[in-house]
Amino acid sequence: MRDDDFDLDVTEHADAHLEQLVAALDRPTLEASIAALPHDLVAPATGVLLQGRTYSDVSQELGVRQSELVRALQRARTIIARGADERDVVS
Repeated sequence: MRDDDFDLDVTEHADAHLEQLVAALDRPTLEASIAALPHDLVAPATGVLLQGRTYSDVSQELGVRQSELVRALQRARTIIARGADERDVVS
């Protein structure tokens, strides 16, 4: 068993590309993208992606399990990255 098997801040390889796309966005674009997310994804994305807080801190504040937070952030990154791809195609 690896030491990071239970570390929920570890990014899966499949999600690394999404994380890079989201990280490459400038702050105003990221803020607008997060504001456009479904309501249930806004607080998790704001806490982790905008404020740079840890999964543990945000999950405690929101009263959700870290695994739920991880899934919410995966969904948020997917939606944000999809929007970034669409903006690149239009540009």
